[in-house]
Amino acid sequence: MYIHPSKKNWRGRVDSDTDFFSFRYHQKVNLAEIPHLNTDKNTSKAFGILGFQCDEGVRRNNGRMGAADAPDKIRSALAKLPWAFPENTTVYDVGNIKCENERMEEAQAELGNAVQHLLKNNATPVILGGGHETFYGHYLGGRKAVGSEAKIGIINLDAHFDLRPYDKQSSSGTMFRQILEQDSNCGYLVVGIQHQGNTLALFETAKKHRVQFLLEEELSMTELERIKGQICAFAARHDYIILTLCMDAFSSAYAPGVSAPSPFGLEPKLVRALIRYIVSNKKLMSFDVSEVNPLYDENNKTVQLAAYLIHDALLNFHSN
Repeated sequence: MYIHPSKKNWRGRVDSDTDFFSFRYHQKVNLAEIPHLNTDKNTSKAFGILGFQCDEGVRRNNGRMGAADAPDKIRSALAKLPWAFPENTTVYDVGNIKCENERMEEAQAELGNAVQHLLKNNATPVILGGGHETFYGHYLGGRKAVGSEAKIGIINLDAHFDLRPYDKQSSSGTMFRQILEQDSNCGYLVVGIQHQGNTLALFETAKKHRVQFLLEEELSMTELERIKGQICAFAARHDYIILTLCMDAFSSAYAPGVSAPSPFGLEPKLVRALIRYIVSNKKLMSFDVSEVNPLYDENNKTVQLAAYLIHDALLNFHSN
């Protein structure tokens, strides 16, 4: 079900009504219904913030429910941040897709149509999940937009492969296997894999599907250039890149409000550096943030971290 964008999610302090350099997001974000989105031809960069209110995939995967509440919470955190973009940058809030009555596959298809519409209208989709099943709808829209022959490289910042079997039903733990088995023109790189979060069978499945991955325990700021090199080599083999960030990639010290928290995990500064590098690539066409769970958050830590990273991604989008 499509839910129209609402001004109630964009409120905050006002330092000035006229001074551009004093504005915050809530003063600059435009509300636009997806069917009527028409980007300004004079805009150099346009972004469409699209929520996916769904954690049915998390329920099927026996995770902690609550991620469906994340999109509007993240918007409220973004609303208060300083506006730091050139005047020819436009950010649209285009509303939410909501999963109803456990009909996840229908919601994913609807999300895919919305993502395709944004891309065809020259607006970069910025998708706020939702459980990580968000990504399957995200992928569907990207694939529709670029056609079946283009090579799409998926970069996932995550503690988990999400390559579980889907013969009984799909979930938040199956979508990358679904994609790789159904689309021979997709490649998959996971950054942040944890041994504690993946069975030996999943490592074997990753090997079978030629999944590239970097282990969390091997990642640090001192290894940043090496990591960038591997990401660069992966991107070079594809026509387009899609980025997805699962918030359970972080240590629970930084992101307690997720569906599958872990005491191990990545630090925010490293993830920020990786996001800056990935989004600067001209091949990147869209990105999402998934698995924020406000129900289990502490002092809004996880929501705030997600908002800061989205802000950083927008600032560095196609900067190279």
